[in-house]
Amino acid sequence: MSGGNDWLARRFEAHRGHLRRVAYRMLGSLGEADDAVQEAWLRLSRSEVSDIDNLGGWLTTVVSRVCLDMLRSRKTRREESLDGSPAETAASAAHVRDPEEEAELADSVGLALLVVLETLDPAERLAFVLHDMFDLSFEEIAAIVGRTPVAARQLASRARRRVRGAPALGSTELARQRGVVDAFIAALRAGDFESLIAVLDPDVVFRTDVPGPPGAPIEIRGAQTWAKGALAYARAARFMQPALVNGAVGLVLAPRGRLLRALTFEFVDGKILAAEVLSDPMRLRALDLAILP
Repeated sequence: MSGGNDWLARRFEAHRGHLRRVAYRMLGSLGEADDAVQEAWLRLSRSEVSDIDNLGGWLTTVVSRVCLDMLRSRKTRREESLDGSPAETAASAAHVRDPEEEAELADSVGLALLVVLETLDPAERLAFVLHDMFDLSFEEIAAIVGRTPVAARQLASRARRRVRGAPALGSTELARQRGVVDAFIAALRAGDFESLIAVLDPDVVFRTDVPGPPGAPIEIRGAQTWAKGALAYARAARFMQPALVNGAVGLVLAPRGRLLRALTFEFVDGKILAAEVLSDPMRLRALDLAILP
């Protein structure tokens, strides 16, 4: 490698961490994010560097455009397949280069936020991520998405409303439900049988929309009965996070930010009266998801 390329590579490496963070929030996939960053390096290595006044800004723009193309391609694939979400979720496992690192990244961003970002249109996601997370101006964003600054502002605003959602409950009831769900997930993660029982109505009913192994029930009644079996899945609870699900407090199960399950609840007197585990792809896509305040 020539001295000039060494110098250029060192300058690029100084920006790699930032570019990776941008790409990961855009794509929700560490493998795809690394691909986008690598493409930015290839384009830089073929460019006339003396014409670039602000290398960091130039690289951020390039990575953002690459990510936008990848998001649009992903959206097209989904529209072509009725089983888009789970198929992509399963296929993405082969693209993961370091599952533990990706899990840590997803935790740092927020599993629920990554899930909600997946529901946005590509241009909305780009505008929201670049403006609200990385403080890019709407003039800069407009140049990337091929819109006016006013249109870029509208994209970010529309995305922000969808990310934040519109709770169907008052703030007091929302806080009450959040407290119950937080206690539920804490007990499940800790494998604490007594604490789990404490947040369940004695006659609680748990339903699932997709049958499990042959002979597995799709409905379980009674706190004691359900809690005994649920503790076997305590490790999976690490990937659960509270979210607004159809305007009420629920849970999303999203390893590495990819939605696999959603839980909806009914409450009575500060306890969980009923819950449904949703895993059918079409039902998951139809959910109105948002992050909790």
